[in-house]
Amino acid sequence: MRKATAATAAGLPLVVAAGLVAVAGCDSGSGGSKPDRAELSVSGSYMPRPAMADMAAAYFTVKNDGGKADRLTSVSSALSPDVTMHVTEGSQMKEAKSLDVPAGGELTLSRGGNHLMLGKLGHLPKVGEKIAFTLHFADSKPVTVKVPVESPTYRPKD
Repeated sequence: MRKATAATAAGLPLVVAAGLVAVAGCDSGSGGSKPDRAELSVSGSYMPRPAMADMAAAYFTVKNDGGKADRLTSVSSALSPDVTMHVTEGSQMKEAKSLDVPAGGELTLSRGGNHLMLGKLGHLPKVGEKIAFTLHFADSKPVTVKVPVESPTYRPKD
């Protein structure tokens, strides 16, 4: 029994060394650089309670911590069959086919700037309700976010 224990103990450093090589081989070697893909997250979402049952707006920020840009190509919601993306240029609001989410940057939808418009609402949302939106991107998987309905005078804290 002593010989088997000695042989096992002698082989232990080889097993440990092989394990360390395997773990080291799993390192991406990125050295802290950003991955070569978009890494998206959504924050600061809100929808002011609409004054009318046929139109609403929604706002949020899409942050991209990745090393590759992406584009928001569409947004869907059970609240409305008509969700469109808009940009504001000067005092003109224009519908957009897509919105850029830069690598290492963010896309901000806010009052007076880029935003979502919803038409043909299924119901008039109430303050405190959460509305689900699914964000569709050119390259990344869809992201679903629950957007809280706030009072019409709500302004997010900076």
